[in-house]
Amino acid sequence: MVDSAAHQPDSSPDNSALDPLANVQNQDLAEVLAEVENVSPSPALELPLLAAGGLIKNFGGIRAVDHASIEVAPGSITGLIGPNGAGKTTLFNLLSSFIRPDQGRVLFDGEPIQHLQPYQIAQRGMVRTFQVARVLSRLSVLENMLLAAQQQTGEKFWSAWFLPKQIAKEEKELRERAMAILQSVGLAHMAHEYAGALSGGQRKLLEMARALMTRPKLILLDEPAAGVNPTLINQICDHIVNWNKEGMTFLIIEHNMDVIMSLCDRVWVLAEGRNLAVGTPGEIQTNPQVLEAYLGQ
Repeated sequence: MVDSAAHQPDSSPDNSALDPLANVQNQDLAEVLAEVENVSPSPALELPLLAAGGLIKNFGGIRAVDHASIEVAPGSITGLIGPNGAGKTTLFNLLSSFIRPDQGRVLFDGEPIQHLQPYQIAQRGMVRTFQVARVLSRLSVLENMLLAAQQQTGEKFWSAWFLPKQIAKEEKELRERAMAILQSVGLAHMAHEYAGALSGGQRKLLEMARALMTRPKLILLDEPAAGVNPTLINQICDHIVNWNKEGMTFLIIEHNMDVIMSLCDRVWVLAEGRNLAVGTPGEIQTNPQVLEAYLGQ
């Protein structure tokens, strides 16, 4: 006898579309997302591009980061704010593996990366800038750009002997791409100038342009508006918005609240190394804990 129940459709509701953990097969990712859910009252409905949970970092007797969690949805502009000494840059350093966590995990594109070197993370598609822009001062602006290109054929010793035409073709394409990016940020006219001759704001633009040369999935920006004149801040914000429309994902540390509130889809707040709040810019602006800890009210 055929069991008719076996042919009955399952009438139970499918919650997989509402719960990002429902279809997660990667145990590391599922556990990190569960930790993030403990912090965020309204977790994302899609798997994050970047997720970190339970991060701890001590420097001697000082705990700079204390069980911090964060996630960044693909295609988003996510903000990270907090008062001075909150642990924001330390958290950036942990995410990008410039320093190693004492505890906790970082996953990028579903895979753990906290054991990797920074250059290996960059090769996977996550790059960062710095609070004080780092450029190679004695190289030209264009040379700074060309150095960032990944997996160049000419980097291999034997290729230089046996693939000269391919290398020449690739270098021509990279120069054209570098000049196109420099043109988009208004630095093409300085392509052959020493990078050390750029102003502070121009160095930040070069650093962001250089990051684009790696064809990243995610860019971490550490205070892109710091020390920059208002006109250039507006230009930087316009570039971020345009790159985001093209599919680039950003995680931004910034003290300029106008920048954060105008750019970001979601904002995470740190205080004393711990997660304090997470929400939309509007929610963060009216959060009493944030007003007390961050704005001193």
